[in-house]
Amino acid sequence: MKEYGFIRVGAAVPELKVANPKFNVEKILDVVSDASKKEIGVLVFPELSITGYTCADLFMQDRLLKESLLGLERLKEETKQLSLVLIVGAPLKIGNQLYNCAFVLQKGQILGVIPKTYIPNYNEFYEKRWFAPSEDLLETEIVLFGETVPMGTDLIFEDQELKEAAIGIEICEDLWSIVPPSTDLALNGATLLFNLSSSNEIIGKYEYRKNLVKNHSAKLISGYIYTSSGICESTTDVVFSGSAMISENGSILKENERFQFESNFIYQDIDVLKLHNMRIKDISYMGIKPRRGVRRILVDIPNTKTLERHISKNPFVPSNPDYRNERCSEIFRIQASGLAKRLRHIGCKKTVIGISGGLDSTLAFLVITEAYRMLGISYDNIIAITMPGFGTTSRTLNNSIALMEKYGVTIREIPIVDASLFHMKDIGHDKDVHDVTYENVQARERTQILMDIANREGGLVVGTGDLSELALGWCTYNGDHMSMYAVNTSIPKTLVKYLVRYVADTNESAKQVLYDILDTPISPELLPPTKDGKIKQKTEDKIGPYELHDFFLYHFFRYGAESKKILFMASQVFEGEYSLDAIKKWLCVFLKRFFSQQFKRSCLPDGPKVGTISLSPRGDLRMPSDADVEVWIHELESESK
Repeated sequence: MKEYGFIRVGAAVPELKVANPKFNVEKILDVVSDASKKEIGVLVFPELSITGYTCADLFMQDRLLKESLLGLERLKEETKQLSLVLIVGAPLKIGNQLYNCAFVLQKGQILGVIPKTYIPNYNEFYEKRWFAPSEDLLETEIVLFGETVPMGTDLIFEDQELKEAAIGIEICEDLWSIVPPSTDLALNGATLLFNLSSSNEIIGKYEYRKNLVKNHSAKLISGYIYTSSGICESTTDVVFSGSAMISENGSILKENERFQFESNFIYQDIDVLKLHNMRIKDISYMGIKPRRGVRRILVDIPNTKTLERHISKNPFVPSNPDYRNERCSEIFRIQASGLAKRLRHIGCKKTVIGISGGLDSTLAFLVITEAYRMLGISYDNIIAITMPGFGTTSRTLNNSIALMEKYGVTIREIPIVDASLFHMKDIGHDKDVHDVTYENVQARERTQILMDIANREGGLVVGTGDLSELALGWCTYNGDHMSMYAVNTSIPKTLVKYLVRYVADTNESAKQVLYDILDTPISPELLPPTKDGKIKQKTEDKIGPYELHDFFLYHFFRYGAESKKILFMASQVFEGEYSLDAIKKWLCVFLKRFFSQQFKRSCLPDGPKVGTISLSPRGDLRMPSDADVEVWIHELESESK
C-alpha cells in the first residue's frame, strides 16, 4: 500500500506490573508479535511503558533503572527479525539527571531517543521530582549498548522509499502545552505524529483529550497516534484507562475500548500522500517557519498487502442520517442566503427559472423559495417556466407543473419544438439527425427564452447546473451552462438528491411530487422518448455513473490523488458493483472530460461555494483550458499492464 501513500500505524496498551521491567517487556513483545502479523508498520506504546508510569520515588532506585535498561536491551535483541518500527517509553540517566524518554527501535537497532519536553508539576503530577526537561540536555548523541544513538526533540524518522511518511514523536504533556514540539516537527515535514502518554482519568478528561487529539491533527494536517497508560498502573491516588486513538486531519479513525486489564492494540492505515497534498495547498500552513531545523533518520517502514481503512463510497454525503440532515440544512441555508443577498443587493424581486421535472432544477427552485421566505417576498414573483421539447415526457412535464402549483409561483409553459425546428431549418440541420446539434439547439433555445423573459420582467435567471456536470462539462456552452446566478454550482449530483429529499421530508404538501422527481431517471430529455412515452436518453448510460464520477472528482481535486490511486480505491469501495475494467473506463472518461471542458468553467456565473470543492475560476480552480491529460491517462493505462 506504500505506493498509494498508505502507512499502517498502531497504538498499544500492554498489560503491566508497576516497577517490573522484565514482566513489562514480555508483554510488550507479545503485543509486538501480534502486531507484526497485522502488518503494522509503526507501533507506539505508552509513556514509561518498560517500567510503568507510576513508579514515583522508585525512579530514584538504581536497581529499577538498570532493570529498565536490561529490558530495553532485550527488546532490542528480540525484535531483530521484525520489520516494524517500535516506539517505547523508559527512563534514561544521562550525567546527573534522569529523563523521561521515547526510544525508537527497528530490526534490533535503537534509531533515536526523544526526551520529554514539558514536565508537569501541578495537581496530581510531580514529575519534576524525578525528571529533567529536554532543554537541560546538552548532548545530541549518546552511547547505548555500545552504539552511538541520536538523541533530542529534533529527530524525524523518514521512510527511505516514501519520503512523505515521516515520523515525529512527543510525550504526554507535550501535547497539552501551548506550543507542542510536534508543531515544529510537522512544519519540518513530519506527517505521522506519535504520543506516548500516561494521562489519568477524571470526569470530563476523556472528551477533552479526544478533542485535543482531533484538533491537533487537524491543525497540523497530520496523522496523530496517541496511547496512554492502562488500568494496570498504580491506583494509589488516580486511575488510568489505557486510552488509544488514531486520528487523521481532525477525524478519529480508530479508538480502543478503555479500562481493559489485558493487553490490547488498535491499528489503521494513514494516507500520508493525502496529508502532504493538503499541506502543499495550505499556504497559511507553509507560511509559518519552523523555529529550528531537524535531524532526519532514514527508516524502512514495512509495506502492507491489504488496506485497513474505511473509504466512503459517497465522500460528499455523510453516512450518518442525523449528521446528513444537519449538513443538508446548512447547505440549503448557504445556497438560499447567497441568492437572497444577490437579490437584495440589486433590488430585484423577480427571478426566472426553467423547471424540467428533474433533480437539479427542482433543487434550484426550492432554494429560490427559501430565499424568498428569508426576504419576505411573495412566491408569485418567481416566474417558473417549463419548456417541453422533443424529449419531454408526460411524467416530467406533469411533475414540473405540479411542483410549481404546490408553491403558488407564476407558471408559464412555453413549448420549444416549433422554435427549434425553425432554427434547425435556418442553419440547415436535418431534424431527423439526432446529434449534438439537435440537442444543443433545444438547450440554447431554452436559455434564450429564460434570458429574454428575465429582461422583460426585470428579473434574475437562476441557474440549475450542478458541480458534477461542471466537472464533466455535461452542459451546453452558452446554454444551460449560463445564468445570472447559479445556486447549484458546488453541489455534486450524489448530494443533490439528498438535499431534495431533505426538503421533501419537511414539506408534507409537496412530498409526493418531490419523491416522484427523486425516482425519475437523470436525463436532459433532448432526444425523443420511447414508443410508450418513457425516457430514452439516460445521462449515466452516456457518461457513466455519477456516484463514480463524484468519487473520482473528490479524490482527484480535493487531494490531488494519482490516477492509479483513485482506481485502486474505487475498486475497493465499489467491489461487486462495478468491474475493474468498468471503473477504469469511466475514470478515463472523467479525466478526459475534466481536462477538455475547462473552457466552460472559465466563464461560470456567480454562485455560492458550499463545500470543500468548488470549480469556480474566481475561487478554487485556476486551470488552463488547454492542459494536456496524457500523463494522467498514461499512468492509468500503465497500471493495468
